[in-house]
Amino acid sequence: MTARSEIHDRLAASLRDARRARGLSLDGVAKLSGVSRSMVSQIERGESSPTVATLWNLTQALQVDFAGLLEGKPRPGIEVIRAEAAPVIAGRGTGVTIRILSAPEAVGDHEVYELIFVPGSALESDPHSPGCREHLAVIEGHLRIESGDLVEDLGPGDTARYAADRTHAIRAGAGSARAILIVQDS
Repeated sequence: MTARSEIHDRLAASLRDARRARGLSLDGVAKLSGVSRSMVSQIERGESSPTVATLWNLTQALQVDFAGLLEGKPRPGIEVIRAEAAPVIAGRGTGVTIRILSAPEAVGDHEVYELIFVPGSALESDPHSPGCREHLAVIEGHLRIESGDLVEDLGPGDTARYAADRTHAIRAGAGSARAILIVQDS
């Protein structure tokens, strides 16, 4: 066996094991990573050599590092994602920075985010799946919650739980604000 085929075999097995350990389907990994389902399958079978960009996307989705993939074993102990390593969705014209705190396998089930608002910014959302609820805890500043026709104002330490299966929004007033948002699908 050549060194190249050993690496492919180890990489394929590690990716497959990491995916299964997180309870993800091929479709789930594809959704989280942006790598097509067929490409993930080919890599897991050792039929394709992934690019560095593809490996990066897969390792981020599976929350493993390159060395971890080649080791082929999950690391025991406490899993820590350092602040600078957490995925961030920057503003996109909304003025709201979203830092993803939940594990990739929680997508569509139980998601946790840190939200950072600049003054006057808003996070407006279309309805999520039926029965979906959001839980928002304000850490700093003041925010206004809108869920359908209902409106509530929140300050530091306040928590709101509301239906997210209708049009909803979180708006900052004249000051900046920071909050933790939990999206819980039914």
